[in-house]
Amino acid sequence: MKFVRYSDWKQLPESADALFVQGEKDSIFFSRPWFECLTTTALDDDHTMVLACVVDGNRVMAILPLMESAGSKTWYSLRHGFTPLYSLLLADDDQERVLSCLAQALSQLPLKGLLLEPVADDDGKINGLKRFLETAGFSCEHIFRLYNWTYRLQGQSYAEYMAGRPAQLRNTISRKQRKLEREHGYKIRLFIGDEVLRGMPDYYVVYNASWKQNEISNAGFQDCFVEDFSRVGWSRLAILYIKGQPVAAQLWFVRHGKASIYRLAYDKAWRQYSTGSILTSFLMEYVIDTDRVEEIDFLTGNDAYKQDWMSERRERFLLSCVKNKSPASRYARVVESLKHMLKRG
Repeated sequence: MKFVRYSDWKQLPESADALFVQGEKDSIFFSRPWFECLTTTALDDDHTMVLACVVDGNRVMAILPLMESAGSKTWYSLRHGFTPLYSLLLADDDQERVLSCLAQALSQLPLKGLLLEPVADDDGKINGLKRFLETAGFSCEHIFRLYNWTYRLQGQSYAEYMAGRPAQLRNTISRKQRKLEREHGYKIRLFIGDEVLRGMPDYYVVYNASWKQNEISNAGFQDCFVEDFSRVGWSRLAILYIKGQPVAAQLWFVRHGKASIYRLAYDKAWRQYSTGSILTSFLMEYVIDTDRVEEIDFLTGNDAYKQDWMSERRERFLLSCVKNKSPASRYARVVESLKHMLKRG
């Protein structure tokens, strides 16, 4: 078992694919297409990718996707401003040895620290790495970064789900639907799979007319992973049209029983009709009754409106690990390992 550092996707052994397949069951943001699109379209010019891996024979046992900037002795999680969650990709077996190997190797590199974000405080893989990094001579702490709103379905239908939403939300959607239909008429079109790419031009029309137009600078990165996700059927793009003009758009992803609400936008000129809420209710009905998802995730942000749709607020953190000037003694490491074994027992 050894530590290997890769700087190019072509260097990564084929066995690594199994870790990405396993990782995407937890989140599509741990999938290989997500990370590959990030490195090819969204890394700053002075940043390079680092895949910190543990390899046992021909098998890749762990991948910590990182990036480094020129002249810096700190490695950062391979992420983007749109990244809602980050983690370590780790095989199910021999985890203690793998984590120990990874942490010891990182401690021997000329690094000052690691900054990993956004991570969940209950992520067993990240917490395991933290424990071994501390044993290897790092001081680590969790620092709050953002909130994440979710809803876990208990086999409910869309009608049952909506019955539990605030009365004001339900009444607003019903009233605004009638008003919009009466005064202008509207149509909602849902794009799935390869169809999503045909709908993306209308998606950008809405974004250019919304308060989010500054995010279009990230279009190259977004187009990359939307194409990859759509090719395998993960994408759901809903667009609300009024007299043929797109006025609201939402991009969601569905994989392994989870619907991830990625991006929402609406034309400011039609705000009085709550086109965003109408479109959200449409997609909620589809993912609950047709996709039969078990969880709906708003990903990032603590916006008040998200509380109307969701039921649980989670926190995401930055895990900061800084190398101590004086590494822990061998005796201290043994004591720490014994403590952990006793806790497990």
